Formats: sequence, structure tokens, C-alpha cells
Amino acid sequence: MEQRNERIQADQIFRRFDPRLYQIASLSTLLLYGLVWLHFDVSLWQIVITLGTALLTQYAATCLYKLPSFDPRSPLISALSLCLLLRTNDLVVAALAAFIAIASKFVIRWKEKHLFNPTNLALVVVLASGLGWISPGQWGQVAWFGFLIACLGSLVVTRAARADVTLGFLGFYVGLLFARALWLGDPLTIPLHQLESGALLIFAFFMISDPKTTPDTRTGRIIFALIVALAALYIQFGLFRPNGPLWGLIGCAPMVPLLDHLLPGSRYDWSKPSSGRSSNPVVNPVLVPLSLSVPQQRRFS
Repeated sequence: MEQRNERIQADQIFRRFDPRLYQIASLSTLLLYGLVWLHFDVSLWQIVITLGTALLTQYAATCLYKLPSFDPRSPLISALSLCLLLRTNDLVVAALAAFIAIASKFVIRWKEKHLFNPTNLALVVVLASGLGWISPGQWGQVAWFGFLIACLGSLVVTRAARADVTLGFLGFYVGLLFARALWLGDPLTIPLHQLESGALLIFAFFMISDPKTTPDTRTGRIIFALIVALAALYIQFGLFRPNGPLWGLIGCAPMVPLLDHLLPGSRYDWSKPSSGRSSNPVVNPVLVPLSLSVPQQRRFS
């Protein structure tokens, strides 16, 4: 009995750990490693401006929408991802990308959920405007493998609450990529090389897995992962555009409200990660006052 209570207590402590802290640590470590050892082609000024703009935008929105408190975790993840992926010769563009990423969470919404992943939207806007580019092959095999291990560790930290959409997308995308190579008679080294992309890892573990922009139910997320994988491969090899996953996600994001309508489930809460279940139409009147008292800040996280 004592051991069981200890396990329950440890599990409760683990669940109270915000997985965003692990994500921030992973992204920060990779960025530092890239700057010091790999000499990433990104200036310190771009990093400072990107981080500062993201945090200032979050703070301004916190005041504008009269949220209970300022929460830096979500904007830090978006800003660090932009620092790792976005390359531009203009610091104004870096600031604009950070502003678009954070502001979109508050402006582009559908039924208390932001529609687009912040980092994904900012990158697509900059790419479409021709003011910047993405550098996915700057890491090398050692950094890529190390970051892959860190990303897989994030699935453990999140208690597999949204691992289904990440693993689903990677399963569909990798499977279709190898199937295409076999169909064309290409050597398997080609799809293996295509998978060694830092942008793909950040996309799979930090963009498409965003619990605030994915369907509420597991079935909906698996369907969504398949649709995004198909769209990404079509854009990459059918339309011959690079960064297929980024364009695929931005194009498929408006389908999330439809999937939530067809497959209703519980909304994700960072403080209580869950895989999502079908909504119960029976409302407990005792719990209604509690639901109304939930801080609105969580809706914008």
C-alpha cells in the first residue's frame, strides 16, 4: 500500500510538470550548441530581437485581453523555433515573424482555440513574401540525432497526451516517402537523407503536435496527421515546392474545427494533459461554476 501511494504521489508530481519547460530547455540547448559548435548562420541580434518581440507581444496581449498573468512559456517556444529555422538578412523581418506568431494566437481564433500554429504561420508568411528562407540542413548528423533523442524524450514528458499526432504524422510521412522511393526504384539512401532534417523534427514535435491547434480527440488527430502528410508530400513532390510539411499544415489547419465538430472531445489543458475523450452531453450542475471560474489565460496559451 505504501509503495502504491508513493507511485501515485510521484505520478501526480509528474503530471504537474509543464511539458513546455522541457521543450524550452531542448530548443535552447540546441540553439546554444548550434551557435557555439555548428556556427549557425543567425546573428545574436536576430535571436535577441526575435525573443524580445515575442515576449513583448505576449505581454501586450496579456494587458489588452486583461488576462490574469503574463505567461512566457508559449511565446518562448515559438521564438526559439523561429531562431532555429528562420533565416533573413533583415532584423525587421525577424521581429515581424515573431509578432505574427504570437499575435495570431489572440486574433485568428475559432471557438476558443487559435486556428494556426504560431510558428508555422509566421514561417509561411515570411516564405511567401520572399523576405526569408529556412535552413533545414545546417545541423549535421550528430546534432540531428541528439535533437531526435530529445524530441522523443518530450513524448515521455507529455505523458503521450499528444504523441499520437506526432507519431501518426511521422509514420504516414516516412512510410509514404519510402513507398515513393520503392515505386520509383530510388535507393533508400534518398528518403533517409530527406528525413535528416532539423526542420522536420521541429515540425513533428513542436508544430503539428501543438495541443491548442490539433483536434480534440485521438481519432481526429490521426485523421489530421494523415491529411497533413498527404498534403506535405503532394506539395513537395507534386508541386515541387520545398518545406512541404509547413505548407501542408497551414493548408490543413482550417479542417480542425470540422474534425472537432464531427468528433467532439475534451479540450487540452496544460496543467492536466489528456489524450481527449468524447464530450459527455450530461452536464453536472455542481461543476458548472468551477468551469466558469477557469482563468481565461489557458485559452490563449
